[in-house]
Amino acid sequence: MTKYITIFLTFLILNSCEQKATEMKTPENAKEKFAEFIAKEKFYMENFYPGIANEKLRPVFTKKINEAASDFLTVAESDNPTDKKYQEKIEIGLSRFSDVYMDLDTEDRERVCSYFEELMDIVGLESSDGKLNKFMYGFDPN
Repeated sequence: MTKYITIFLTFLILNSCEQKATEMKTPENAKEKFAEFIAKEKFYMENFYPGIANEKLRPVFTKKINEAASDFLTVAESDNPTDKKYQEKIEIGLSRFSDVYMDLDTEDRERVCSYFEELMDIVGLESSDGKLNKFMYGFDPN
């Protein structure tokens, strides 16, 4: 009997630890917001950001960010957008920078993260699930 109770309790604990995907409602103007985001110039001096450190990388970085915006749009237009699907797209988008990561200085990494935060704001995604922290600092401090 104790064996069955232990198995049942283990099952309950494992099931409660599993993170559930939360369905999200796509804002009506999301497609227009993504189009505006893709159209705007990126990695130029703005607010406290001094502009990209290596000018030759601006088109490369811009393409990578715009691909992430397209990924977000794909999820937004899908039948079942969830926070987990957006977080997967964040991970994919950030991985696109792996080949140029060593060329990113601190300000450029911060700017990449702020662009992802803009994408998250368009769809109302509240968390990257630590992915932006891992990209910025190499680990999730939480």
